[in-house]
Amino acid sequence: MRTKTISRATAETDVNLTINLDGSGKSAIDTGCGFLDHMLTLLAFHGGFDMDVKCKGDTEVDYHHTVEDVGIVLGQALRGALGESLAIYRYGSIILPMDEALILAAIDISGRPFLSFAADIPAEKVGDFDTELAEEFMLAFSRSLSCTLHIRQLAGKNSHHIIEAMFKALGRALRDALRETGGGVASTKGVLM
Repeated sequence: MRTKTISRATAETDVNLTINLDGSGKSAIDTGCGFLDHMLTLLAFHGGFDMDVKCKGDTEVDYHHTVEDVGIVLGQALRGALGESLAIYRYGSIILPMDEALILAAIDISGRPFLSFAADIPAEKVGDFDTELAEEFMLAFSRSLSCTLHIRQLAGKNSHHIIEAMFKALGRALRDALRETGGGVASTKGVLM
């Protein structure tokens, strides 16, 4: 089974994350940030993988370190769960609607970390979550997984819908990219990562 547990403790956060890439979309999430918990639950469900996340962070400051460090650990866990067997489809993309919001997500699990993030999120906060942290999560995740990730907002006025559609779209793109090919590596070079 493609599973991995990662623990990461710093002066700002203590994150424990377990992932099973061949799960069914079940999750148990407790980061101390309700909105992030909601987004990670959606990510696991739409990605079709099981994920348990516990994070104790310096949320008395704000959610920045928690969001960033969970993104880092999730990327590390995905890489670890893939192991040496990189016979995966590698690419995944979707244009995902959520009410008035429309998001494009495209991923290449290539070993080349890059994020292109283009969104105009109207509100500075959704509840007590700083909306700029959506990009921080995607940046930390793409760097630690070593993937190329494009997130584009094509439409949307409701900040909650825009960010929620991003996480759902990332999950759906990951679902495609992480599928096993049953053959060799999806690269003419013969290697990924």
